Amino acid sequence: MEYADDLSSEALAVIIFDIIRVHQLRITCCLHAYGMLSNGEQADDLRSRRKFSRLQRIPAQVRRLTRLVGLTDKSCIDNLRMDRNCFGRLCVILRERGGLDDGRFVKVEEQVAIFLCVLAHHKKNQVVGFDFWRSGQTVSHYVHVVLKAVIMLHELFLAKPLPVDDQCQDWRWKWFPGCLGALDGTYINVLVGSEDKPRYRTRKGQVATNTLVVCTRDMRFVYVLAGWEGSAGDARVLRDAVTRTRGIKVPKGQYYLCDNGYANSDGFLTPYKGVRYHLKEWGPAAVVPQDSREMFNMRHTKARNVIERAFVVVKMRWGILRSASYYPIRTQIRLILCCFLLHNFIRGEMMVDPIEQELDGDYEALNIGAEGDEPTYVDTIEPTPAWNNKRSELAETMWLNGNVHPP
Repeated sequence: MEYADDLSSEALAVIIFDIIRVHQLRITCCLHAYGMLSNGEQADDLRSRRKFSRLQRIPAQVRRLTRLVGLTDKSCIDNLRMDRNCFGRLCVILRERGGLDDGRFVKVEEQVAIFLCVLAHHKKNQVVGFDFWRSGQTVSHYVHVVLKAVIMLHELFLAKPLPVDDQCQDWRWKWFPGCLGALDGTYINVLVGSEDKPRYRTRKGQVATNTLVVCTRDMRFVYVLAGWEGSAGDARVLRDAVTRTRGIKVPKGQYYLCDNGYANSDGFLTPYKGVRYHLKEWGPAAVVPQDSREMFNMRHTKARNVIERAFVVVKMRWGILRSASYYPIRTQIRLILCCFLLHNFIRGEMMVDPIEQELDGDYEALNIGAEGDEPTYVDTIEPTPAWNNKRSELAETMWLNGNVHPP
């Protein structure tokens, strides 16, 4: 009887353990099946949400672009710095000649609009992406794509200078026969590594690149050389520009007006030193010119002021030129060049420039240049007696023809 009881206890224990193992296996199978089902449902839900999100973004993207370029010229100018007609022409040129193509989800018009917003307002990629309902990576990609297309068409956008002739009636320029325009340098802030900051630091303490610019009488740019360190002198930058294969081309007998930061040399006419020159010294209350040298300087500064005005207009138009950007230095230089090129395009396509109307009426190793047609060009910037004599002849002519109060 005692043996039978022990055997019954063992059998009962085995049965209980079997039941427990079966329940454990069933619970494990149920949990595993539930997990697989949940993962599948989550994956399907994620795919559906992505599809739904993309479909939801498309109407917002279309509305955004329509508000920019499809409603009023004012909205287009405020945001893209050009009117609707100018924007449309730019897109056609970049599509047909610059190699831009419609992306799978981003058309050429939106690519160009994204790029112009970055230049005009100097917004970061994430901010522009939020405005256009795009990712920051998409914005960055198309900024570089459009930048490459604009730089590739630099010869199309650059102006061709025309010398002042005997029939010129412009009171500022008729005194300078053979003059092609004005030349000067400007500092544009850039962001560089700590090891390069001493080279790019200007005499005023800014970290900038010294950009050499040549413009015509109608404020369109002929040549732009960006990339030189801010510590480099103007004369050094000009010497580099003249000696480059695709540098500044000044035909013999013609010249650009420059300030006293450069030498009075063949092709580059500077004012007299030690004589009144700046516009503020020739205001309404100022004494009239007392001799030929003063008259020459007065007319020189009023004509050369066109490039100062051009600098103001281009920096007002493109916010990215007013502060350092966070791109690599090579990309920063290319963006600077692109701003000058697009300035030319806008002035050629828009009858009225609102940016210029805001001003008072008185007013890189990578380079871009326009080839000239004449066979002989200036290849040095060293001062010469002959060029000093030419300046004296111009001054005497101005004095004889325009003097009201003789000394």
